[in-house]
Amino acid sequence: MSAAPLLWLLCAGGALAWAPFVREDLRPKVSERRGKTPGKIAALPGGRTRYRWYGEEGAPVAICIHGLTTPAYVWDTVAPKLADMGYHVLTYDLWGRGWSDRPAGAQEAGFFTTQLSQLMAAEGIDGPVTLFGYSMGAAVATAYAAEYPGQIEKLVLVAPAGMGGFPTGMTRWMRDAGWTGRWLFHWLHPGMHRRAARRAVAEGVPDQVAKRQAGEALWRGFTPAVLASLRGILRDPQELEHRRVAKAGVPMLTIWAAEDRAVPLEGMGVISRWNRASVQKQVAGAGHWLPLSHPDELVRAFRTWLWEDGEI
Repeated sequence: MSAAPLLWLLCAGGALAWAPFVREDLRPKVSERRGKTPGKIAALPGGRTRYRWYGEEGAPVAICIHGLTTPAYVWDTVAPKLADMGYHVLTYDLWGRGWSDRPAGAQEAGFFTTQLSQLMAAEGIDGPVTLFGYSMGAAVATAYAAEYPGQIEKLVLVAPAGMGGFPTGMTRWMRDAGWTGRWLFHWLHPGMHRRAARRAVAEGVPDQVAKRQAGEALWRGFTPAVLASLRGILRDPQELEHRRVAKAGVPMLTIWAAEDRAVPLEGMGVISRWNRASVQKQVAGAGHWLPLSHPDELVRAFRTWLWEDGEI
């Protein structure tokens, strides 16, 4: 019997095994994207970070952290509204997203809190600040507030991850399935991401923004970064961090999307158990894309909280 068929079979299997990783390596680098970067690039010790300021220098600082897959442009409508309220607003791309670098390795909470600490130091921000976090950004904001409560004036979580229950289905299986899950994630996630971006238009996301979101999967390092976060900061509930925030007495507002299909509303009860002093509000009719689909309602919920607290 000829060994040729077996050899061809082995070669085909090897090609199939490495195909998604080769495809990833052939994607364009984010450095090729920086010719028309909105904002500035900070050369931080851990990697270059794209950031942008809104509002007047010297005003109280608000920092907005985006989520798992949508870079800082998720705040492009909200940030100017916060600036109109009198804040000096900083948005930035997390490592692995947008115009920021794509460091390899695990993306645990410390990965992201280090980036924020380095950016604040580079920009001369010594706190306290009002910290906004959306989706995974809420988990980053919570981790930072738990570690550095003295740096936080207020903590605002929007459609927050970190309470458990995310992700679900096939994505959860791929997260937990070791090398096999990594292989399948590299095969499937780019297409899943683009389809999710197209569906976002039906939830009120502007068409041009949805197209930008779909395009994120075309850049090298994006898909590995998403998986690293799913296996890192998003793997376990943040009960300890939330209890530390509560113990430190950091004022906290959580804004939920009433029609959220990504982050279950059961998290409201979880937050109440972990932090009884927290205030929670819902935006009716909003899905998970809340900052893009309902920016006015988001800012109104924040303003109402300040008014109820006697600050405006």
